Amino acid sequence: MGAPACYYLSKKGQKVLGIEQFSLTHELGSHAGQSRIIRKAYFEHPDYVPLLEKAYINWRQFEEELDKKIYYRTGLFYFGEPGNPVTGGVLKSASLYDVPVEKLSVTEARKRFPVFNLPGGFEYVFEPEAGFLRPEEAIRGYASLATSAGAELLTNTAVHSWRSKGDVIIVETSAGEFECDKLVVTAGAWTGKLLTELSGKLHVTKQSLVWTKPQSPESFSLGNFPCWLMSDPERGPYYGFPMLDPVLFGAPEGLKSAHHFPAVEFDPAQAGRDINENTEEDIRYALAKWLPSANGEILAMKSCLYTNTPDENFIIDHLPGSNGKITFACGTSGHGFKFASVIGEILAEMSTEGRTAMPIEFLSLKRFNHAR
Repeated sequence: MGAPACYYLSKKGQKVLGIEQFSLTHELGSHAGQSRIIRKAYFEHPDYVPLLEKAYINWRQFEEELDKKIYYRTGLFYFGEPGNPVTGGVLKSASLYDVPVEKLSVTEARKRFPVFNLPGGFEYVFEPEAGFLRPEEAIRGYASLATSAGAELLTNTAVHSWRSKGDVIIVETSAGEFECDKLVVTAGAWTGKLLTELSGKLHVTKQSLVWTKPQSPESFSLGNFPCWLMSDPERGPYYGFPMLDPVLFGAPEGLKSAHHFPAVEFDPAQAGRDINENTEEDIRYALAKWLPSANGEILAMKSCLYTNTPDENFIIDHLPGSNGKITFACGTSGHGFKFASVIGEILAEMSTEGRTAMPIEFLSLKRFNHAR
């Protein structure tokens, strides 16, 4: 969320300093790995749909300004047992907000997606306008446009702490101290270390992404194969992407799949990023069961971090007691990147104007007070 926040703040004419503890894109956080799904018929909560409608608009405007393709429309194939939370939530959001989806019979689903093992009695839904985003290209693009608009970006600079001094906020970093009128924090898994008031509401886990070598790769190539997301009756949601050309999209080569669930608890300050111990068994379980011709040689495995909230919904708000001077977004719980284009704009509005017109009340900190 940081790079688009810098972009939107710069476009508003603000003097912006963006600070990143690693390189501009890297594999130590939550954005690496070639691709992130974007979808609009949101099964997690229908209140996200208006934000996604604006996110789609912003991604298209961003592509035009950047003159580079970031969003790839592949469609998204959902399936699971009747009553499962994925297809049930998709159909609910689609109905409430008129999101185009197709409900398929098992015969139609098998004909359209023959590489999947699709049992009778399941629910099958296809969302044609869904697809994937290129996260590393998006971050580099937003950073480039932000600097063109006047922002200064410091990389390989760690933020150690911040403090208020009168009306000024002092940020202490490995490159010295900086003073600002307003502070925006988009620190991902490190948020609880910088905003200690939130640490009890954030639970960081280390997830795994796996690339395999399928039989007949052409069947899984971009243009022939959709993104997919299914609800396994025993282990919950798994998802994956078309096979991408590493020359055009970067390494690794292969077909990417993953399991969406809070995995191994992890302190992001740890140096190691070893893959979770049971990752291969877990992914092979899903592929053997639902996508058997993709269950080939493992070509690569990578880790990424989820920052989970108790209800798995984001937190976007002003820091209590900061008089609106500190704005933050965190706790995206493994489903946040698709929103980066709109959350960057929201953070810029909240920081400069004190509020946003976007419907984010359900993502405020106040909900946790109500829960008590």
